[in-house]
Amino acid sequence: MNAPLAHPEGGAGPATPSPWIYRPWLDLTVGCGAWSAPLLLAAAFAAKSHGQAWSIAFYFLALLFNYPHFMATAYRAYHTREDFAKYRIFTLHVALLLVLTGVLAHISQGLLPWIFTLYVCWSPWHYTGQNFGLAMMFTRRAGLAPTPAERRALHLGFIASYVLLLLSFHTGSSDDALILSLGLPARFSRPAEAALGVFFLGSCGWALASLARRSCWKSVIAPATLCLSQLLWFVLPTALQIGYGLAIPQTRYSSGVLAVLHSAQYLWITSYYQKREARAAGDATWKMPRYFLMLIAGGIALFIPGPWIVSRVFHTDFAASFLTFTALVNIHHFILDGALWKLRDSRIAALLLDTRGRATGAAMEAGNGLLAATRWLAGKTGPARALRVAAALGLFAWAALDQVHFYWGSADGGLVPLQRAARLNPYDSSLQSHIAQAELRAGDSEAAIAALTRAVALRPGDLRIQEMLGRQLIEAGRMEEAYQHYRRLLARFPRDTNGWVNYGLLAHQLGHPEEAVDGWQKAVDLDPWQANAQLYLAQALGARGETQAAARHYRGYLAGVAAHPAEHRAETAQVLVALVKVADADAQAHRTDEATKSYQSAIGFAEKAGDKAIEALALAHLADLQEKSGDVASAAHSYQRALTLEESGADARSAASDWVNYGEFLRRQGQPERLAYACFLQAENLLRATPGEELNIVVKVRSQSEGRLGRAAASVRRNLESAVRQSLGAAVR
Repeated sequence: MNAPLAHPEGGAGPATPSPWIYRPWLDLTVGCGAWSAPLLLAAAFAAKSHGQAWSIAFYFLALLFNYPHFMATAYRAYHTREDFAKYRIFTLHVALLLVLTGVLAHISQGLLPWIFTLYVCWSPWHYTGQNFGLAMMFTRRAGLAPTPAERRALHLGFIASYVLLLLSFHTGSSDDALILSLGLPARFSRPAEAALGVFFLGSCGWALASLARRSCWKSVIAPATLCLSQLLWFVLPTALQIGYGLAIPQTRYSSGVLAVLHSAQYLWITSYYQKREARAAGDATWKMPRYFLMLIAGGIALFIPGPWIVSRVFHTDFAASFLTFTALVNIHHFILDGALWKLRDSRIAALLLDTRGRATGAAMEAGNGLLAATRWLAGKTGPARALRVAAALGLFAWAALDQVHFYWGSADGGLVPLQRAARLNPYDSSLQSHIAQAELRAGDSEAAIAALTRAVALRPGDLRIQEMLGRQLIEAGRMEEAYQHYRRLLARFPRDTNGWVNYGLLAHQLGHPEEAVDGWQKAVDLDPWQANAQLYLAQALGARGETQAAARHYRGYLAGVAAHPAEHRAETAQVLVALVKVADADAQAHRTDEATKSYQSAIGFAEKAGDKAIEALALAHLADLQEKSGDVASAAHSYQRALTLEESGADARSAASDWVNYGEFLRRQGQPERLAYACFLQAENLLRATPGEELNIVVKVRSQSEGRLGRAAASVRRNLESAVRQSLGAAVR
């Protein structure tokens, strides 16, 4: 509803002196949305504490409110030949265009996010139009004729609240695969949202105050309640998001409890309208219960059979089909509802609705055939009544089956109910992914992979399911299958950063080093803050001997860690190694000051983290740099600190290397040969349990020192521990 309602009798003013539709409490609660605050709070609580129960309850509420409210619009547009002809562009041409769109969306699932985003962004505009239209209706029923300024202020305020919510939807990236976001930067959108919120309060407040001054507060209680509902629906969620960081998911908000509130409001006003219209037409048989049963049955027909038939017959994804039907039926409702409640001006009707009766022969023929069938079905003949009853019973049974399918498919942790739902309809990607999760909890990874494979086949455009399958293949050790899966995934999603990271790891593990580097490089190109890709790329380039290129990516890794520290709290060792590698590259490039600072940073961080191995490594590398820069005393001190740390159980190979390097350092500085010899013996003892090339090198170095030392070597061997202590205490100047 986008404008004030006309009365069935044709007058512009109310038919009775009372400003109310039914009763004040009902009109304010349902029609004006006074129950919004408690229901929204209850929905928020239920969604957090009783998620499954709330989902099932909400799905049932859709049968009672959401679906019938769509049928109410269709009933108004299609139940007479005159209405069908008057709105032919919308009842026939737009409907056929949306049917074609639905066919294309089932052929190419890539269209679904565009359709669904349009639906989600249009929904709050539709709700806003209805709230504004009802506010104008109530002011006129109360005997107030809003001035152009008052109407404009109220209208602009409602528009501002919608734009505010729309900006919120499109700020930053979307975390929902079905929602496309403009990615507006928060530093621009947040101030605009705050300004729009202030404008809404000021504009609506002024309009209501101006109306109240010309009458009394009772006259504006209904429009004021509608303004409060608009505030709760659109302004408050964004205010909570800005002030407290409470994110409001677009799909859950626009198509969730807010849709129920809107639908109940719509049924409240349209039932009144249909009753008055029937009475004015002399239809004494019109009954409210029969009308609502017809709306429920018609609503079921609009939403439930289509996805089931398409899914079972054509083996298409039930989840995607259901979302497609939902979005397109909603979009048609938005268009049709705007025409029904807004296009009363004869000039506009002549321009947009072709009221002069011009239409193509095919359109008229299709319309006449449809109306003839509708008239027969609505007739009083026995076969027509039997068909109506049978159709209604069939639809109710189908709705019950759909409810059971949803209940089984949403069972938390229950594999058996999920399998029952799959027997009803196995062509459901969402259900198959739930089965996979249940199979994983049961410890059957192969069954989980099979379910995810079925889900991917049904919905290859869902990146979340694709990534789930990739991870499970990796965890199951099926590396070649995972490698091929990620190749297909990246062909479809070439901008998936995490996909490129995993592809690189798989390529590296399967012996394709060039592909691994290319994969990680693409990940870094897409997102320079992807710390893991930076680290893997640095390690790969370092293994090639490309020290400076590796250091560049180690720096990128450190920057990514600094930007998102919470995500990398368990990576202390990697961070410390990266600091050492960066320092090594600076040392190699003769950037002594930068290298010294990096080594000292690594030493300080390693000491705080209690990582003695990395602290010793950084000290040994710093010692080498200090010796080359002429600071021999500092170099000796660094070596001695490193070797003292390594005595407490560091890696034997690393410790042996440092003892050899320290021995060579003592010889270069003119220290007694026996001290160097003691270092070489210590290194040999550390490697004796792991024979190999490293031990052979140490034995050669020790033998050369032993030859230089001569007979004194035996004394060092007998008193090795004392000699080692002397070497660590050597005063080098």
